[in-house]
Amino acid sequence: MPPELLATLRAHGQEHVLAGWDALDTARRESLIAELQLLDFNALADLYARRNEPHASLPPRDRVRPIPVEEPSADARAVGEEALRRGELAALVVAGGQGSRLGFDKPKGLLPVGPVSGATLFRIHAEKVLALSRRYGKPVPFLVMTSPATHAETVEYFRAERHFGLPEEQVHFFQQATMPALDLETGRLLLEAPGKLFLSPNGHGGALTALADSGLLAKLKAAGVRHVHYFQVDNPLTNVGDPAFLGRHIESEADVSSKVIFKENPAEKVGVLALVDEKCGIIEYSDLPPAMAEERAADGSHAFKAGSPAIHLFSVAFLERVTTGRQWLPFHVARKNVPHWNPATSETVTPDGENALKFERFVFDALPLAERWLAVHAARENEFAPLKNATGADSPETCRALMLDRARRWLTAAGVSVADGVAVEISPLFALDAEELRTKLTAGLVIDGDRYFTISSEPEA
Repeated sequence: MPPELLATLRAHGQEHVLAGWDALDTARRESLIAELQLLDFNALADLYARRNEPHASLPPRDRVRPIPVEEPSADARAVGEEALRRGELAALVVAGGQGSRLGFDKPKGLLPVGPVSGATLFRIHAEKVLALSRRYGKPVPFLVMTSPATHAETVEYFRAERHFGLPEEQVHFFQQATMPALDLETGRLLLEAPGKLFLSPNGHGGALTALADSGLLAKLKAAGVRHVHYFQVDNPLTNVGDPAFLGRHIESEADVSSKVIFKENPAEKVGVLALVDEKCGIIEYSDLPPAMAEERAADGSHAFKAGSPAIHLFSVAFLERVTTGRQWLPFHVARKNVPHWNPATSETVTPDGENALKFERFVFDALPLAERWLAVHAARENEFAPLKNATGADSPETCRALMLDRARRWLTAAGVSVADGVAVEISPLFALDAEELRTKLTAGLVIDGDRYFTISSEPEA
């Protein structure tokens, strides 16, 4: 044990993590030392000291107003397409979670959701990046954020699938950081097992800091990338690299641009974009008072309806600013039930209630740091098919149904007739959008059996 680390543990009352040290093999000792050396004990002590501070509440109503929302435009699309031809965009998918809530014991990105093809979430998104790169003649770097729990399996899956046709050097894996759990009563580090800290991913906001810490942000900047499209793996309808969205982001010289979907009802469980003290922010659905949720605008629509599907564009310059120096994303403290190994009894403890503090960063905390921001409307039926639950709302069943509905609409718009009850799916490699699909099919075509439209992911001659 390095003497300086031992001194730090003693100074912070954390020597208990060395329980059973003599029985640990060399590999476990080295792993524990590495885990401990990554911790900022002063910061952890500060977080624990502030554990009882109240959750930031919504400011008074006169300091909050609905956010102006723009519609995409053809002029903006042309600007975005030029940026794509210059190679100025990277795509970042947040994929650090397991599919346990879906009854799936693998990384969520490996979940097969293609209603006809059985394509996984990772395949669907990777094919969008490949199709985008082919369309505009410049490789779009594909940034895949994993976690310690999903990294190895995700990397191996991409390798086994030959990166879905993408050149290996175009796919960049990086891991979000972890944070330890602290005992609620004492502030002591919890252990998962002898010589192993209890660690968990540091939240979706950790994608931004991990991008910088991994060195990828600097590499992107050096390669001429100026914008990063952030999205989550569990939404297969995300329009990756949408040129109209990108173009308006560029025209506005925005630090951050966010897509919004209009809420279906005031109680829908999605965060809401709003202006708080004239800064762009997201109000979590649990913090939005019912009276505000029900409030109406002059046109009769709900005033606070700009739901967030977690689709953002960040300028690289802005990401540099919020991941270095003093302007960084804060940690949020959550009280959780955490089973752990007790060094005093050498037994695993399964608590009956909340016994621990966990710490996460949220990506939406970056939005109020933006000097220039933009909110752009996205039709939810075209871009929002979330996967959160095993059954019911936002489940694989509803997700596949939304994918089928969009494919049927695109085909109908192209003059194609699809028989009732027929399942149709469109690979991004065949068509990225309804306009491209229209150029590839003959009006009057009749589809009377399940059909998957795709082409090879192999490099084009």
